[in-house]
Amino acid sequence: VQLQASGGGLVQAGGSLRLSCAASGRSFSSYHVGWFRQAPGKEREFVADISYSGGNTYYADSVKGRFTISRNNAKSTVYLQMNTLKPEDTAVYYCAAGVSVRYTDPPYWGQGTLVTVSS
Repeated sequence: VQLQASGGGLVQAGGSLRLSCAASGRSFSSYHVGWFRQAPGKEREFVADISYSGGNTYYADSVKGRFTISRNNAKSTVYLQMNTLKPEDTAVYYCAAGVSVRYTDPPYWGQGTLVTVSS
């Protein structure tokens, strides 16, 4: 599975962005997909994940209520809708796919897309 993240950009605090993670490969609908982020000088952190069917989602406390993860298996794409953005959301966002993405290091990663939130 190859993943390509897109949709990042510069937005003011309180604004919104939608990230997309487009996948190629026949097994995409069999994998859980997650979003992670890494801010400058910080370790990578988990943001959200979604089960292979889309029926289950999980969020980090820092984004709960503001971000929504969804997927369209027919389009082999996972989305991350980000609302009420804060400067501390500034980071490179990566999507990843695997049998499990929250508890083990998933094998498939996208290249990352930069989100910058200005105050």
